[in-house]
Amino acid sequence: VCFIPGGLDCSISFVSHVLGKVCIHGRQKEILSVLVPRLTDLTKSDCIWQRICWRLVECVPDRWMEAVVLGFVQRAPGADVLSRLLGNLVVKNKKAQFVVTQKVLLLQYCHTTAVLQNLLGYLYLDSLRRALLIKVLQELLETWGSSSAVKHSPPEQQQYISKAILICLSHLKEPEIESCRQDLLTSMMEGVKCHLDSNLPQIRRLGMIVAESISSKINTDGPVLKFQYEEDDEARELKSLLVQTPPFCVVPSLPDDERNEKAGAALPLVLESNKKSHTAAPVMPDEELDAELDSDDDLIPYDMSEDKELKSKAPVYIRDCIEVLTGSEDVDKWEATVKALESLVRKNPAATREVSVELAKILLHLEEKTCIEGFMELRQRAQVAVLTTDPIPVAKYLTSQFYSLNYSLRQRVDILDVLVLAAQELSYPKSHGKTKNSGAQKPCIQLLPGSDSSKDWRRIVDERIKSKTRRFASGQSQVELASGPNEFNSVAGNFFFPLIQHFDRPLTTFDLLGEDHFVLGRLVHTLAILMYLAVNTVAVTAMGKALLEFVWALRFHTDSYVRQGLLSCISSVLLGVPTERLLEDMTEELLETQSWIGDVVEKDPDGDCRRLALQNLLLMENLKKKLKTVPS
Repeated sequence: VCFIPGGLDCSISFVSHVLGKVCIHGRQKEILSVLVPRLTDLTKSDCIWQRICWRLVECVPDRWMEAVVLGFVQRAPGADVLSRLLGNLVVKNKKAQFVVTQKVLLLQYCHTTAVLQNLLGYLYLDSLRRALLIKVLQELLETWGSSSAVKHSPPEQQQYISKAILICLSHLKEPEIESCRQDLLTSMMEGVKCHLDSNLPQIRRLGMIVAESISSKINTDGPVLKFQYEEDDEARELKSLLVQTPPFCVVPSLPDDERNEKAGAALPLVLESNKKSHTAAPVMPDEELDAELDSDDDLIPYDMSEDKELKSKAPVYIRDCIEVLTGSEDVDKWEATVKALESLVRKNPAATREVSVELAKILLHLEEKTCIEGFMELRQRAQVAVLTTDPIPVAKYLTSQFYSLNYSLRQRVDILDVLVLAAQELSYPKSHGKTKNSGAQKPCIQLLPGSDSSKDWRRIVDERIKSKTRRFASGQSQVELASGPNEFNSVAGNFFFPLIQHFDRPLTTFDLLGEDHFVLGRLVHTLAILMYLAVNTVAVTAMGKALLEFVWALRFHTDSYVRQGLLSCISSVLLGVPTERLLEDMTEELLETQSWIGDVVEKDPDGDCRRLALQNLLLMENLKKKLKTVPS
């Protein structure tokens, strides 16, 4: 019961019950879009209306509290307004505290950034609620630093939690940070490790940005963490959350006239300061001046404007390239060789085949001696050229080295990239599309020079024929599709099967099923691409069967990037293997796979995995329809 003007006592618990029931039955937007603006105006300067508003929300029953509190948070124009409307509700009511500090922040991730700013700003604006803000930050950091949460929660939720952490950090001042500095440091070290271990670039970047922000808060005087990542709109938005802009703070701008006057007044000051700096220059003694005149600076230099830089010529033989890449100390010659190697390999296929494996080995271990632009691309293109020129021995070498000792993860990923690019080049026709009969020569008559009467006879005849010809349909000239033998047909197995054989054998420095899951994800995606490029080849059925067994062994992998690759493998099998072979040779595998894909659609936390699984189910439904339409 509260006192209102007029000398009357009034209980508003009935109004609270009505408000809660309306909100829980789906009319939250209609009632609060009217009520919140009205209460905002009434509570600006009237403390009695503030107490009435506090009682209004405090008397809402617990079973309806979530709908009412969430509606106020979503529709309040700012944290200060929300503080006036709710008061210390989160301190007095356990249900409201659970909704504000747990459910909205940790169990949901559908709310906007403005809602997060309202909610966390509301917790900060009162000393009684500020302890809850620190508690919320610790729980958010615990979730952010959990390896299980990073692996099993969708990227959207992790971005939502990252935004909440940054907003919390923006509100904390030095005393609050000092009280939890060690906890912040521990959480930062654990969380950044989990995020950097992820295969998804978005997750890694989130970890970098949040770790940088925490480091800048806890180390105000000392060195801070600094990562290299792409600065896009998302990164700038996240960083902007760390800076609190006070509400209703407008930067005054000067009128144009005053601005010009100030600029004009500043100009003489600059000129005057320049004059002072010139006059203040020290005067040199006569002895130093004579020594200056006796120096060689008064000699006229040679005109070298038209001189050209001498460039080293690239080798013209493959074996010479090998010598330069392995033992030459001439940096210019080394650069010229790297730039010319791809074209040289493609022009001399016979000479390349003699030393193809040796050249592939050199390129795989080749390191950048100088700062040459596009070195990684030049090396990769040269590797692809060698592999397409002599596919079988080079593919055998590269696939064997993928599982060998003493290779870095970067080199193993390079091997996968080269195999994919070479397979694409081998599977596509060499000739390009051309207009039909474009090469056929039209009959023509050579005219004598100076014969003006017959100069434009071809144009005149064509115009007469066109004016007297009646056409019922006209279309573009037919383009003949590029065609040619699929060179990947005979070598698809050499690219595919060696990669799929030893994935479950850990080495001393390489464990695909352990900590090197990033390379496993790249391997899975590579196998999916090779399977897709092997369509209509002889080995496609055996490849599809082996790939389904590979997928079945890894179907419960915890990393979402690996699961995305496995689902891509299923799509490649369904698209690449002929329907008859799928139904006759892989019936059991397909039924088991279909059951697993159904579970992925319903239960997988990653949105991309669910989308890929749904696409696979649609492909399987199309296979069933084809089977029904085939006459028995």
